[in-house]
Amino acid sequence: MTTAVVDEKGWPVATRRRLLDAAMNLFSQYSFAGTSLQMIADELDLTKAAIYYHFRTREQLLIALMEPILSEIGAVVETAERQRGARARAEAMLTGYADIVARNRALAAVTTFDPSVRRVLRNQPEWAAVIDRQLALLAGTDSAVPGAINAAVVLTGLAGAASTAPRRLDDDTLRTHLVDVGRRTLGLPEPARRR
Repeated sequence: MTTAVVDEKGWPVATRRRLLDAAMNLFSQYSFAGTSLQMIADELDLTKAAIYYHFRTREQLLIALMEPILSEIGAVVETAERQRGARARAEAMLTGYADIVARNRALAAVTTFDPSVRRVLRNQPEWAAVIDRQLALLAGTDSAVPGAINAAVVLTGLAGAASTAPRRLDDDTLRTHLVDVGRRTLGLPEPARRR
């Protein structure tokens, strides 16, 4: 007899995962603003009360969906901030971010193209802080307007490019292309090849 893995509320973890997967699919199709909790419940043949047991609002569901990415981006930011020199920090931020969006194309699309998602994330203090730290790292020593614009172009542009890249393109190849474009946008030199 196998025992189902349960969360802190006693619900099967698989149910929570199904909720998040269904939400991601519906957000991709209809946008965050265009997807209701009832639509998610209908998609999974659950009651709305079952959805409420896990998530009281769509915003809570979205934040839960984004938590793993926030954790990954936070780790990249911390690693980048430990580098010596603005260029090294920008390079570390760029390569780490490109890797994340290459592996998470659907989430990259939702966060890039859905203004209601961006609004919700920007209103979360933890997300807002990480976004600001990313922008500062990518802007490097150029605190003027061009540095800030280039940093914003890299964040949104790489996520947009990842989300619309051909599916046949593997993650590593996509990451390489994204890093190359990001370096050109930020004016970063190609790293020296080790012998």
